Amino acid sequence: MGCSFKAISDERRRKILTILGKEDANAGDIARRFKISQPTVSNHLKILKEAGLIKERKVKQNRIYSLNKPKLQKVIETLQNISEL
Repeated sequence: MGCSFKAISDERRRKILTILGKEDANAGDIARRFKISQPTVSNHLKILKEAGLIKERKVKQNRIYSLNKPKLQKVIETLQNISEL
């Protein structure tokens, strides 16, 4: 779970999660919404994927990213439990 918290600590990664919460997207689509390079976006996606917060699937030559909703829900529940203490 610690890796998940580290992954969401970055504002850009939280924005990527927000984007993917609305629709699945490839790295290029996501990069166009930021003023950063596609390699930088790809690095953020890698961190989110390693944390288990997003999933990746290949469609022809593209990698399409989507939220891993069950994992994200677990993180939310953990934060809610902390706030209830």
